[in-house]
Amino acid sequence: MTSLSLPDIAAQTVPHATALEWVGMCGIALPVVFEQQRVSAVADAGVSLDDAQARGIHMSRLYLALKQLESAPLDCSALRRLLDSFLASHTGLSNRASVRIAFNHLLKRSALVSPLAGWKHYPVEIKAHLSGEMFHVELFMDIAYSSTCPCSAALARQLIQESFAKRFMDESAVDPKAVLSWLGTTEGVVATPHSQRSRARLQVRLGEGADALPFTALIDAAEQALGTAVQTAVKRADEQAFALANGQNLMFCEDAARRLHQALRQEEQLSGFHIRVEHAESLHAHDAVAASQWRW
Repeated sequence: MTSLSLPDIAAQTVPHATALEWVGMCGIALPVVFEQQRVSAVADAGVSLDDAQARGIHMSRLYLALKQLESAPLDCSALRRLLDSFLASHTGLSNRASVRIAFNHLLKRSALVSPLAGWKHYPVEIKAHLSGEMFHVELFMDIAYSSTCPCSAALARQLIQESFAKRFMDESAVDPKAVLSWLGTTEGVVATPHSQRSRARLQVRLGEGADALPFTALIDAAEQALGTAVQTAVKRADEQAFALANGQNLMFCEDAARRLHQALRQEEQLSGFHIRVEHAESLHAHDAVAASQWRW
């Protein structure tokens, strides 16, 4: 009995044909090696369909090509080889290729004062594009931090001043010990500034010649600029140090965006970036948002 060849429906031509900007797959489970750690990632892979007469692309070829990333360290060179293989497997069909890879980047963070330490995960994404000889890589990362409102801090200080005047203004001589004791009561500190969990979303484009994916360096630079990154394991001394950092580091969303802009401008491996910060207001039911960009 003669076996029949399997039909290739994708090779059929179609009427009313139109070229397509992108065709591929999203949400592919993929283990990748990043900074000597194997991490669980999700990938989107695709190519353009420039042959308007072709029914479709060969998705299985893209899927199989992703196996390259299971053992090779993840960097710009590996991404370029991957996209080259996408196009090589679609000669005559496609001229452009792209891949997106998302995972949680784990970093161990020390407490502010105590010897404790803990892990933080940072959602990160990589997007690589290849069109002819034009190849570029973009990185995305989310950074959580605390922000204390300068306006509410000023208003709280005023209420504390009024409370102090009410308690001590009629006394001819103020006893420092009495003031010290009073400051340790709820009557002494009658109001506190409001703080909120905040988020910075960074999108950067790597310059030509870059090979490493500098997530750790960029996250470190951003957290140093912000000054109040959220903590992991803490003791009371660390919590007090965090309260001090917030009190000495008041910022509106505009302040946070400007700090990040200046920090990223110092990163020579970048050819452009976009910044978006969101302060999840504790006073309002809406968020305060600011954005900035450079060469985007």
